[in-house]
Amino acid sequence: MHIVLVDDSRSALFALDIAVREIPGVHVIAFEDPAKALEHCLKSPIDLLIVDFTMPKYTGIELVAELKRQNVLQYIPVIMVTSETERSIRIQAIETGVTDFIGKPFDSIELKARVRNLLALRRAQRDLSQQASRLVDEVDKATEELAEREEEIIWRLARAIEFRDGDTGDHISRVAQISKLIAKDLGLSSEHCRMIYLAAPLHDVGKIGISDSVLLKPGRLTPEEITEMRRHVEIGVRILEKGTSDLVRIAEAVAGGHHEKWDGTGYPKGITGENIPIEARIVAIADVFEALCSERPYKRAWPIEEARDHIIAQSGLHFDPACVTAFENQWSRIASLMAQDLPKTIVDVPSLETPDEPAGPNQTVSEKPAPVRETSNVK
Repeated sequence: MHIVLVDDSRSALFALDIAVREIPGVHVIAFEDPAKALEHCLKSPIDLLIVDFTMPKYTGIELVAELKRQNVLQYIPVIMVTSETERSIRIQAIETGVTDFIGKPFDSIELKARVRNLLALRRAQRDLSQQASRLVDEVDKATEELAEREEEIIWRLARAIEFRDGDTGDHISRVAQISKLIAKDLGLSSEHCRMIYLAAPLHDVGKIGISDSVLLKPGRLTPEEITEMRRHVEIGVRILEKGTSDLVRIAEAVAGGHHEKWDGTGYPKGITGENIPIEARIVAIADVFEALCSERPYKRAWPIEEARDHIIAQSGLHFDPACVTAFENQWSRIASLMAQDLPKTIVDVPSLETPDEPAGPNQTVSEKPAPVRETSNVK
């Protein structure tokens, strides 16, 4: 345990030093100059400070106050050696941070007893702090493991939706990644962005309840089939409703709102503007864009530039204008993602040497895609 002694009287300091060094397990350093003591305490560990009250450059109270101001004595006990008996001075010292007092001339046995008690208190406090730190580390680790398991469950459920719907894993992954890019550009918190990233793969979870004859039909859907297909929103909400975690609540908002439109012409509720949850507004853009760029049994893939133009053209109609702007801001990253991960997409975009900066142009495919099915945003 490290003890610092401060007294401008050499004889008094010597007496303190002799007495304190008799305590086993302590390392003592003594200062006549309080300024040098201050400098030492700012640089080196300390477990107990014993300081005289009356000194020329700093009074003991002033030294303790400065160390407190520098956050050095936050949990460090302080003994003040003083002949002062005036109540106001002692109250001032206690308010400044002094833990205990010993009078002048001091009794060696009493001093050592007080030092032992305060060192035991300091040791217990330090052990408690270390234990708390270990507990924080354990909680952080457990939280991280829980988040990883949560993410794994989400992606495995998303895989189940893929097998039911016929979508590829790339589609769900890219919708999640594009959603996260848009959310980040909008200035949402990192945790909120993470939640949107994990909730996005569940946007079509309700398709589990749609019949194969409708879900996998290669041609245009009839009005009755469109009505049936749209039920996947209601089913998705029923699957995810009444969740207790933030993630499930966000996933419910996404599942229930990703087919709503900014101008109120969407479904199932026909709500408008900011009444649509922000998470659903974000995922709607990612979902429609990625679906347009992907080949389906009923359509060819659109070139990504054409799909981008469609998203921009629908700003203020289908999509939230702020989300569309964020989509445009993140275009280089989105284009890179589509070029690297979607080999069947017709890519007409510069390749990227880094995620941010364009390099040279790629070759393009000029084949015109077939029209998108009437319910393209349903996929």
